[in-house]
Amino acid sequence: MKSSRSTPTKRGEGSESWWKTRFGSREQKQPGIGIDLGTTYSCVAVWQHGRVEIITNNLGNRTTPSWVAFTQTHRLIGEAAMNQAPMNSANTIYDAKRLIGRKFSDQTVQDDMKHWPFKVIADPNDTTNSNNPVIAVSYKDEEKLFSPEEISSMILVKMKEIAETYLGKEVKDAVVTVPAYFNDAQRKATKDAGVIAGLNVLRIINEPTAAAIAYGLDKELTGYNNKVAKNILVFDLGGGTFDVSLVSVRKDAFEVKAVSGDTHLGGGDFDTRLVGYFLAEIERKHKKKLGDNPRALGRLRAACERAKRNLSSTTETSIEIDGLFDGMDFCSTITRARFEKLNHDLFEKCLEPVDKCLIDAKMMKTDVHDIVLVGGSTRIPKVQQLLQDFFNGKELCTNINPDEAVAYGAASHAAILAGVRDYKDIVLVDVTPLSLGVESFVGYVLVESMVVFVPRNTTIPTKVHKTLFTAYDNQEEVTFGVFEGERLIAKENHFLGKFTLYNLPPRPKCECKFDVCFNIDANGILTVSAKLVGTNNKDQITITEHSGRLTKDEIDRMVKEGEMYKAQDKEFKKVIEAKTALENYIDEVIMMLRRCRDEISEDETKLIEDAIERITGWLDWNHMCGDVLLFEEKKAELQSVCDYVLGKKSLKTKVIELNNVD
Repeated sequence: MKSSRSTPTKRGEGSESWWKTRFGSREQKQPGIGIDLGTTYSCVAVWQHGRVEIITNNLGNRTTPSWVAFTQTHRLIGEAAMNQAPMNSANTIYDAKRLIGRKFSDQTVQDDMKHWPFKVIADPNDTTNSNNPVIAVSYKDEEKLFSPEEISSMILVKMKEIAETYLGKEVKDAVVTVPAYFNDAQRKATKDAGVIAGLNVLRIINEPTAAAIAYGLDKELTGYNNKVAKNILVFDLGGGTFDVSLVSVRKDAFEVKAVSGDTHLGGGDFDTRLVGYFLAEIERKHKKKLGDNPRALGRLRAACERAKRNLSSTTETSIEIDGLFDGMDFCSTITRARFEKLNHDLFEKCLEPVDKCLIDAKMMKTDVHDIVLVGGSTRIPKVQQLLQDFFNGKELCTNINPDEAVAYGAASHAAILAGVRDYKDIVLVDVTPLSLGVESFVGYVLVESMVVFVPRNTTIPTKVHKTLFTAYDNQEEVTFGVFEGERLIAKENHFLGKFTLYNLPPRPKCECKFDVCFNIDANGILTVSAKLVGTNNKDQITITEHSGRLTKDEIDRMVKEGEMYKAQDKEFKKVIEAKTALENYIDEVIMMLRRCRDEISEDETKLIEDAIERITGWLDWNHMCGDVLLFEEKKAELQSVCDYVLGKKSLKTKVIELNNVD
């Protein structure tokens, strides 16, 4: 009798389906990366080898400055951009996150422009009256205009390249974090930046939520269960934004109870206070004003930022800037007490969202089990003291790195979404930070007030339906204006977009009914639809497409330009490598001449020295040259002279022989 067991197959013959059934696909799933796109610094992490790894950049740093610079020959991102800022301040961009998703006319944008050395203008090519800001720089002797999304995409490209270099493979999927209090336009703009950077943004999640994930998973969910939740307050004070979130953590769920914050409060504002203090001192002592000198202001701001960091660990520090302005050297000191006094109102302002968050979550201070600090500005001792006093002396959790916690949590979530981590049973429940509704030009409500559909701190994703009516007799059309905010009057809130239903049947007011639906997806992006009940007359608006942000054509154009800049960066890298190879070869030749001067004649020595002098002079005049072939030709020219003198032997061989003799 034959066995019912199937005949074993040879390796590779018909075994693929069996392998997939038992172990899954042989193809290794691509890891998703987590990116903390910060105002001043960004960080990238990945799930690998059973844990989250923070990825260092090419300089070995775990965070990368969110700076982009343009010179006459190339583009710089990260430390390279920051280091050359004093010499090229007008074309060095930072704080792009403070512009993303905002209008040029916003008061915060107008205030920030006074402190930035680069130029921000209203988009002159705008045909939709969106009033979007753009950044004007000089690049290769041309004026270029970049949207905040484009600048953010360049930083995301840098983070993507850092991850690809570390992993040795292409990276497409990413989870990108945003401040919890970012509105819909800012979230969509951030997602657009990811698309321009060539990333598939798996999810946009809130920074404090990501930090809570990092804190919870770092503890391996010890002590958490489904019956008793631990309430974690995440206090996230970064370089440009401030968020507070209350997260309830169970064994299989992270549920955000409430969020609050300020998208325009952070370390940059503390730096601005220091800059103002020292500007007043310079004017008082030296009778000079630096307001019209962007280079001097940039150097002073950089020194103030360093002083702020130093004051977190010492009670007094000094700043010294040589040749700050008109040959004037500037030296001064500042104490921690003076720094705290300058920023006292801003520090106190950080406690207001904490109180609001507790009220929204219907919790007492004693209900909070852990207080987690996130963001570099939480290292400021006065901030920690005020927060601890607010919670009646409760110890603060400082066991996770505040600079890396957000990227850590984002990478954890990316691994789950990409299917390379086993925590598939963990549920992440987030909330919407602001109330959403429509302008009430439709019956039964006060004219121009806002009908709230989605109250703030509603868990997402969510879908809400309400019935509205026409406001007057024989109304032929109705416009639904969508707003975001907490004010009763619609126009005092943030306008997101509008759409109109036409060709309504002529009926008395309130007899035409509309089914209006607000739908928020897992990324916090909103779609609003309306339908005339009993008909097929309907329309909708995905706020992300019609709220003055980038259109698909604009995104496609920016993607192409991003590829162009990437190609230019690669070419520039080749130029640098060719130039470095020539300089290194010149150094090798000089070393060879010193070591074997007795073995070649004076005429031969002079022949090589003349060639070195000629090519070194060419280098001095052509150090900005962008042609790889020219550097290679000059190297070949020197190499031919050396080969002739050394009897057809390559310089490298001659040096090796000399080393072996030693």
